[in-house]
Amino acid sequence: MIKKPTVYDCSIIELPKIENRAGNITPIHGNINIPFEIKRVFYSYDIPGGEARGAHAHKECHQFLIAASGSYEVVLDDGINKRTILLNRPFYGLHIPPGIWASEQGFSSGSICLVLASHTYDAEDYIRDYKEYIKYRENV
Repeated sequence: MIKKPTVYDCSIIELPKIENRAGNITPIHGNINIPFEIKRVFYSYDIPGGEARGAHAHKECHQFLIAASGSYEVVLDDGINKRTILLNRPFYGLHIPPGIWASEQGFSSGSICLVLASHTYDAEDYIRDYKEYIKYRENV
């Protein structure tokens, strides 16, 4: 039997920070700083106050979320447990394995949600309906 991931399998990872008086740099290497090879990078920005993003799960894709600027919360849900994580520093990120429902909310003004993904975009990998997600979890 395959172990279903839970919200407790989602982890905050501290990234390297190279400090300099002229500004800091945080390098990220797939399979070194985060537990997968990076195949896609995208970011959300100009999110109006009160709006939420995400609200889906992936069947195969791992994601790593970073608050590149500002802050926001990530609500994690495995169908049984829920957990809310605040992201507010650009050298910390949240690893979300496949099979976890996630949504982002409470964006501060000017925030940027940077996402590193283990797979290229594939619409078939997304579960966008929560009722379908619960059925999927029961059958995994």
